[in-house]
Amino acid sequence: MARILLVEDQQDVRLLLQHVLLGSGYEVDVTETVAQARLRLDAASYELVIADGRLADGSGIAIADAAKERGMKTLIVTGYAFQDDTHDLLRHEYLLKPVRPSELLLTIRRLVGEP
Repeated sequence: MARILLVEDQQDVRLLLQHVLLGSGYEVDVTETVAQARLRLDAASYELVIADGRLADGSGIAIADAAKERGMKTLIVTGYAFQDDTHDLLRHEYLLKPVRPSELLLTIRRLVGEP
């Protein structure tokens, strides 16, 4: 079963994405901040890290960079793609908010396969 770290600070989005992932059979750990995500990355390994591009305490792209350096696949979910540095986004897969569950699952299955 693929293990996913979800880093999202907006509660409604976080709950929706968590529900979609769990309902599709993925194992999911959830954090709300860059600081919490760094602790999780230090403590565990994930097949995929999904991070909001902008978090209250920093950049989700920084979390994705750290995960990628450890050999994990990464996905940025952002509503600010046109304001973010294109070079930063292109280092990772990304989806634009609002994310459709079907689009999210297709991307995840392409990256890590079925649960």
